[in-house]
Amino acid sequence: MLKTPASIKPHIVLLGRTNVGKSTLMNAIARQPLALTSDVPGTTTDPVRKSYELLPFGPVVFVDTGGLDDPSVLGDLRVSLTKRELQKADFVILVVQAGLWGEPEEQALATLEETNTGHLVVVNKTDLEADWKAPREAIYVSSTADEGIEELRLALIDRLEKTVKRTPSVLGDLIDIGDAVVLVCPIDTGAPKGRLILPQVMAIRDVLDNDAVAVVIKEDRIAETIAGLETPPRLLVCDSQVIELVARETPPHVAVTTFSILFARMKADLETFVRGLFAIEEIQDGDRVLIAEACTHHPLEDDIGTIKIPRWMRAYTGKKIEFVKSCGKDYPGDLEQFRMIVHCGGCMLTARHVEVRVEEATKRGVPITNYGLAISYLTGVLERALDPFPELRRLVHEHRAAARRDRR
Repeated sequence: MLKTPASIKPHIVLLGRTNVGKSTLMNAIARQPLALTSDVPGTTTDPVRKSYELLPFGPVVFVDTGGLDDPSVLGDLRVSLTKRELQKADFVILVVQAGLWGEPEEQALATLEETNTGHLVVVNKTDLEADWKAPREAIYVSSTADEGIEELRLALIDRLEKTVKRTPSVLGDLIDIGDAVVLVCPIDTGAPKGRLILPQVMAIRDVLDNDAVAVVIKEDRIAETIAGLETPPRLLVCDSQVIELVARETPPHVAVTTFSILFARMKADLETFVRGLFAIEEIQDGDRVLIAEACTHHPLEDDIGTIKIPRWMRAYTGKKIEFVKSCGKDYPGDLEQFRMIVHCGGCMLTARHVEVRVEEATKRGVPITNYGLAISYLTGVLERALDPFPELRRLVHEHRAAARRDRR
């Protein structure tokens, strides 16, 4: 993997009415033609994502969106897609045409302020109305004449540094310099030929960035690898599907967790996902469970979301549960129909996007957990998989103790 994953780059959304010059402005900031531009209104339809190295800040993704006031036949859909992007944005550039300010701009700013989303107001096309001033603080540019663009770049970098939360480390805070970290990476039908999957690659890089030692093995080399190390590894991280085997094969003095659990912690609040597990104990016959995957892929023969988790959950609960699988970056409309949500690791989503999905589930009163936690819980090794997080182990222990008392 030669490029920084888009999921850990801040997403900067360009927002504004149709034909205010969002695409042209994005090209001007990047100093290259990232987006197709035209004088024809509505050229940008679906959101367009373009990666860019915004130095000295670092890699970002610009998201060019359709107009907030799109009057075309498909306008309502395009506006809806734009608003979805706004919810998931790490930062927003609200582009305004000189001389044009009204309800769309006020509504957009109200949403940005309500969600505490960092933003800049940029007045474009100042070559047409040089003396016009916006009713809010703004930066004035002409993207076609290349006026004010450098000032905008500097202001954007400064505001990003102050407002955008960097994606935290996968596991760097759990290890020290020189520690050995064993990464158990099964090579199965889910791993692209010739490559490791994204969470594994990111974990290896994180180990190296923290001056520790990465030992990468398959699941049939655990005991001999640990025995062959001069000092015990600080941490062993495995694929969720082999956590039961790993928990059994790994000595108790070596902390164990899964890639999926680490990603849940990296992208959102891990405690919320752990508490979401407790809904499993309350499932009844006929309840619906949403299996939410953020990416789309060809279903495998023994697919984790379609086959394995439903099988484990039915066996654990003994209940007749209806499972609904949702693939893509948006939930089904009516979340209240579900007893709980089991979410994938979210490796293809930004931290902000995962937070939005968790917030939406919480707002609708639907408990949410993730694949790695659910599998560990259903196979009886959750507390072992939470070795690096003692406060969450205590939470699970207290919940189990309370459940036992209630059953007496």
